[in-house]
Amino acid sequence: MVEEIQEQKPNINPWITMIPIMLAIFVYVLDGTIANVALPHMAGTFSATRDESLWILTSYIIAGGIVIPAVGWFSKLMGRKNFFMLSIFLFSLASMFCGMAKNIEFMVLARILQGFGGGGVLPLGQAMMLEAFPKEKHGQAMAIFGLGIIVAPIIGPMLGGWITDNWSWPWVFFINVPLGCLAVLLSKQLLYDPPYARRQQNVKIDKTGFISLICWLTSLQIVLDKGNNADWFNAPWICWLSAFSVASCSVFFISQLLRKNTLVDLSVFKDKNYSAGTVIQVVIQGVLYASIAILPQFLQNMLGYTAFLSGLAMMPRGMGSLTAILLCYLIADKVNKKILVFIGLILTGISSLIFGFLNLNISPMNIMIPNYIMGFGMGTTMLPLMAISFETMPNEQMTNATGIQNLLKNIGGAVGTSLVGTMLTRFAQVHQNMLVGNLTPLNENFLFRIKSVAGAFSQYTSPDMANYMANYQFYRQMIQQSTLFAFMDALRIFGLMCILITPLILFCKTRTHKVNRQKSQ
Repeated sequence: MVEEIQEQKPNINPWITMIPIMLAIFVYVLDGTIANVALPHMAGTFSATRDESLWILTSYIIAGGIVIPAVGWFSKLMGRKNFFMLSIFLFSLASMFCGMAKNIEFMVLARILQGFGGGGVLPLGQAMMLEAFPKEKHGQAMAIFGLGIIVAPIIGPMLGGWITDNWSWPWVFFINVPLGCLAVLLSKQLLYDPPYARRQQNVKIDKTGFISLICWLTSLQIVLDKGNNADWFNAPWICWLSAFSVASCSVFFISQLLRKNTLVDLSVFKDKNYSAGTVIQVVIQGVLYASIAILPQFLQNMLGYTAFLSGLAMMPRGMGSLTAILLCYLIADKVNKKILVFIGLILTGISSLIFGFLNLNISPMNIMIPNYIMGFGMGTTMLPLMAISFETMPNEQMTNATGIQNLLKNIGGAVGTSLVGTMLTRFAQVHQNMLVGNLTPLNENFLFRIKSVAGAFSQYTSPDMANYMANYQFYRQMIQQSTLFAFMDALRIFGLMCILITPLILFCKTRTHKVNRQKSQ
């Protein structure tokens, strides 16, 4: 049987195999953040409010989250290679529809199709890369994989800002079309399905699991997106929808545990490496997407940067990630990967804490240096950790395991993005309440400053208007300072989270492949 499998497998270099995989992964992950900076322009084109325009982002996340855990089932239904190519094709087609959209409704539908198409790209690509390389080279394979999952979200805002400022926002989506078509053609020629990943007969759909998964993720995403504006659990509909989400989640996991031929196989969590690695990656994914959401807002709203300049200030994070990828490529399979993960978590936490002590009088270097450290830390954490997670996982479980892990990471990114929005609102209210106590007639310094500023304004307007303008100026400064403190508090909390999860590394076990290399020699 082994000889038969070896005869069926074409002699293709794994480094050649990963070309279409990495191209598809890079385009898919890039699209998760490239549209962020163009969102205000899209909202203006569609005459949509800010809340309505957010559905352009969240519909994409929901649709992708539904497909991700089901990649194992779809691979059995049509074959993994065929499903991978279909996913890229649907993603490219939906990208063209997104660029052609003339109203918010059509855009949301196109983004849903785009999410459905692209949802399977990441877990399938990760599984195929891990299978293509021997276990002693998984560190190198995941270093290349990191080019897509770490660098793409970081350069996305900069590239999206440049395209939006110099061309127009539809080109943010149109650029996906030729790249997606190229990825489909290369996949047809270079990818290979091992026997266990080929199309299987009599594949039955897990209706209970699939319906409960859709209900769970859709309701969860709505709660996360709208909860802050609705004052969370003070709104009855948020309470009911949260209860529905919890119930759907319970039905999904119970059905997957107790029934046979389910959508996913949760037995992979018996692997300690996989469980601990997944938890750490979920937290890091939340920090990554939260920081990507919060820093451009800080740069544009607080410091007056343009969309392109805010993206440019984020570029050092990509450079830091590239440095980490190069380092992991060279040494990840030669040193204890747990040491690299520990160093990466500490550096990510420290860089986030540095961001927590900035002010409004900073230079661009004050943003770029911590960004570089954060990018280096995240790269040094994620790349060895992905290899550790699947170190003891059999190849037959790779597609299922990567699907579950990417689902949880997707939820982690959504929770992180929602959490940081709530933090900014609530922390700003707290600091505003603390600062407003100083802006009273009982504060002699405040009265003196008001009179000074009103005196300057009185040269150009009436005394009453001058006094109003002076009070408004101080009120605006108070709002600005309270918002600044909210940004800083959120970044400090994320930094502490990265440091606090470091003990989870102790639950992971790593194997050295020195013996295998000696035998091969």
